[in-house]
Amino acid sequence: MKAVERAKLVRSLRQESRRLRLLVLVIGFFLVTLTFVVVTKPDALLFNLNGRLSVDQAPRSLLIRQRVAAAAASRRSPDTLAAAAEDPKVVDGDSAGVEVNANANVGAGASEDEKRVPTSEPEQGKKVEEATASELLGGEDEEGRKGLHKGHQEDKEHKVTLPTVSNYTIHEATDDSDNGKQEDRKTDAGIQLVTDVDQSNGGNRSHQPALDNVEWDKPLCDFSNFRANVCEMRGNIRIHPSGSSVMYMEPAGSMKDEQWKIKPYPRKGDELCLSHITEVTVQSSKVAPECTKYHDVPAVIFALTGYTGNLFHDFTDVLVPLFTTASEFNGEVQFLITDMAIWWTRKYAVVFEKLTKYPLIDFNKDNEVHCFKHAILGLHAYMEFTIDPLKAPQNYSMVDFNRFMRRTYSLPRDEVTALGEVPKTKPRLLIISRQRTRMFLNLKDIVAMAEEIGYEVVVEEANVNSNVAHFAKVVNSVDVMMGVHGAGLTNCVFLPHSAILIQIVPWGALDGICRVDFGYPAEQMGLRYKHYSIGVHESSLTDQYPLDHEIFKNPLAFHKNGFEFVRQTFMDTQNVRLDCNRFRPILLEALDQLNQ
Repeated sequence: MKAVERAKLVRSLRQESRRLRLLVLVIGFFLVTLTFVVVTKPDALLFNLNGRLSVDQAPRSLLIRQRVAAAAASRRSPDTLAAAAEDPKVVDGDSAGVEVNANANVGAGASEDEKRVPTSEPEQGKKVEEATASELLGGEDEEGRKGLHKGHQEDKEHKVTLPTVSNYTIHEATDDSDNGKQEDRKTDAGIQLVTDVDQSNGGNRSHQPALDNVEWDKPLCDFSNFRANVCEMRGNIRIHPSGSSVMYMEPAGSMKDEQWKIKPYPRKGDELCLSHITEVTVQSSKVAPECTKYHDVPAVIFALTGYTGNLFHDFTDVLVPLFTTASEFNGEVQFLITDMAIWWTRKYAVVFEKLTKYPLIDFNKDNEVHCFKHAILGLHAYMEFTIDPLKAPQNYSMVDFNRFMRRTYSLPRDEVTALGEVPKTKPRLLIISRQRTRMFLNLKDIVAMAEEIGYEVVVEEANVNSNVAHFAKVVNSVDVMMGVHGAGLTNCVFLPHSAILIQIVPWGALDGICRVDFGYPAEQMGLRYKHYSIGVHESSLTDQYPLDHEIFKNPLAFHKNGFEFVRQTFMDTQNVRLDCNRFRPILLEALDQLNQ
């Protein structure tokens, strides 16, 4: 019996030993994890987990002391406005910040301030209520802490939701863009990126009090454009990236009471695209973080994520709108970029160098409070890949953009030379080839036919990994460029004025989309545009469907199933077998135009 009891005791001790070792491992893992969090991300213990601070949660040592007295109604009394004009004082010390938090929490429990949000993006049209200016600093008397006023207004606006054109083209770059985006972590030798901006474009604070009395007499934001929302303001402006906020400091006597939410990427109504864009709050206020960086040039804030990475969207969503918005400043402008993609800024470094003289600021990684006298949030954008000269600043047009791109990449040809002016010189034809979808299945036959007519033919493939400067020089050297509808045709921005663009339209009732994406923009750039829609016998869809199929009899009916279905049916699975005899007159017409 003793031997049995001894064996049981040994087994019991072994089990207890295993439990003890497991407990020690769990506790050790917990302590290591806690130590790592404390060392690497100490602020994660103090603030919300996403690492971004709202204005109300900003460190109180940065907040300006400014009292706002209560009013009987939502309108402010003259006494209130006089009190708001008092000289601001800065609260110092961590203890003051702790007391502020306590007082703010007490105030919030006793009474919740509300204000009208005129509109927001993408939740435009919903009623949103937020707190107005209140007494934020500790150490005040009880009356000061209770100096709050309430105002409750309701405003309903209808949300603008429009189908976006050509979003299918983002899929063209899916495979190649991964290689480019893997370079995000590499340092950028071609263009300066900063998270701690120096004060080279304005570090003198002496001019700041003068801004306190400047009143911007327009609404801070304009949401009337169907494609892009833009906020613009002049005066005392605080940009606080870590709080995702832009604050317009109200001068004495101001009656502004505005708050807007905007995602600064010109794809209004495209919820899928905008879901990846940082939302920025714009509001008028009498309380804001203290300036830590002063700038004497305007600010332009915009996003880079969205659909960038596809050549067409690089231009229609960013480069064309950025040119439209920032060109008037002649380089004297500071860019703040949300959702930064370093590989993308490196790819178009020469464009940024032409538009701004200052290092780019990564909005999502910057902890400063930047003060400006003029700020624009969002980019001016109109129809796809175009500029509306009647609405654009300085009446810019696509002719100006075409000229800007040629000068940016130092391209030699501004205008097509008429045939015959240079003896023994053939007109050059560039064929944009594709390797995955919408390929030319008889490319050799097309080249042979064009050379027989009298062209010198160049064949190039454009993709996300193409060297922009090299491709720009190739495009600028030709007189005619042709290709099946796709992102590669975006390179027409490098063509000389009066050159000819020929767009091959796949089967599927896609003429309208193709004209919007490249036809109208080409004509607005001063190019001569030709539109060639293939016939049923030129489509590879005949290898997949019988000739009596509805896809050939009534392709427009398929559009009722939504654009994603149209893209998959007519874009992703179709190639082109060009009928050289049918297409030959198009190239002959181009030759005639080059002779004129």
